[in-house]
Amino acid sequence: MLKLVPLVLLAACGLHAQPEGLWQGYDGEWRHVSSQLVALADAIAAEKYSWRPAPGVRTVSEVFMHIALANYGLVGITGPKPPVNLNPRLEKTVTRKAQVIEWLKGSLEFVKTERAQLKPADLDAPRGWRTVTPLWTACI
Repeated sequence: MLKLVPLVLLAACGLHAQPEGLWQGYDGEWRHVSSQLVALADAIAAEKYSWRPAPGVRTVSEVFMHIALANYGLVGITGPKPPVNLNPRLEKTVTRKAQVIEWLKGSLEFVKTERAQLKPADLDAPRGWRTVTPLWTACI
């Protein structure tokens, strides 16, 4: 019985350390994935950003820009206005490694900051033609 007490205390401390709110428990995963994504973008040589594996497939820069634009857009669906104009052409026009990484980092920071402020009740507010459903919430 005494062997279980430290285990229960350790588990209780872990549960207590989780942030409250809609994103409870995802903070560590978000930081991990964000750092890996930026590290991957940084590790790829600048001249490879224009590489396209096959005709009709996104280049390396287009893939990273697609992720950045999706980050801004998906959070924008829940209410916060993205700090940038989300023109879909940016995916094809922002191609330099430094610019792409800047956009990627900015979008990741936007998600981190905005999701920390989002409360479950915020999802009940009307969004025009968009309806925030559990599926959208899972995407964000």
